Amino acid sequence: MDERLDFTGRVAIVTGAGNGLGREYARLLAERGASVVVNDLGSTVDGTGRGSSVSEHAAAEIEAAGGIAVADGNSVATPEGGRAIVSTAMENFGRVDIVVNNAGILRDKAFHNMTEDAFEAVLDVHLRGAFHVTQPAWIHMRDQGYGRIVNATSSAGLLGNFGQANYGAAKMGLVGLTRVLAVEGERHGIVANAIAPIARTRMTESVLGENLVQQVDAAKVAPMVAVLAHESCSVTGHVYTAGGGRFARFFVGMSPGWTKASGVVEPEEVLSNFEQIDDVGDFIVPSNSIDELRVLRRALKEAESSP
Repeated sequence: MDERLDFTGRVAIVTGAGNGLGREYARLLAERGASVVVNDLGSTVDGTGRGSSVSEHAAAEIEAAGGIAVADGNSVATPEGGRAIVSTAMENFGRVDIVVNNAGILRDKAFHNMTEDAFEAVLDVHLRGAFHVTQPAWIHMRDQGYGRIVNATSSAGLLGNFGQANYGAAKMGLVGLTRVLAVEGERHGIVANAIAPIARTRMTESVLGENLVQQVDAAKVAPMVAVLAHESCSVTGHVYTAGGGRFARFFVGMSPGWTKASGVVEPEEVLSNFEQIDDVGDFIVPSNSIDELRVLRRALKEAESSP
């Protein structure tokens, strides 16, 4: 086994850390030496209600176990709330090294019944919430030349799930945000990755099924978050699934496709070559948008040189 991961001297913000996954992330980081801002609004699963006792209890639990933590009850859903959360870290610990954007709510509806309010509320917490917290933290990370961002995405965004147009859109938006942060953070020592967890939480107990729900304890996801939040993590812009002790990478792939480098391309030609376009047998995994342009240039060059 490799050397034990240590977070002594590091300061972490974990949003939605009063229950479930966030609580396990905060607990493990603190156990390994990090000073943790335990942020939680104390709302219900749908985002209504508010209470500071949830974050206070989770922080007290960490301190009782010998860790260092401070509770924060600000909302990630507003810019003011995001800045306040980062201020809590700066005022108590003097720096921000790690941000785990875990806060989330659910307002599931079939698409034809989805209201604008339900759509916006979910984006406010998941996607805009990550922006609201990360941007003020980002400024400090750039100044110190170091940072680790872990965003919570979901298979609902990566793969789709019935009744979760709002949640899926927000979670896939977080993948895009993660990829951009990875590109922009590289020169500043900031690494950004995302995790798509499978775990028993308030949000998932009713959908996982009786057998699976017993196997996917939230504590089994936390080790991946610790790895992605550690200074030894050099990968950036990646997405990982974690659940029940299984860890794997999700990625955006691209088929080799079909290329016509010269002349007019007719819709009928695209249709007649659609099977080749759709074939992912020999997929390509571009690392960023520039890499995709390299693939295009290579394909055009090869097509031009073909008889």
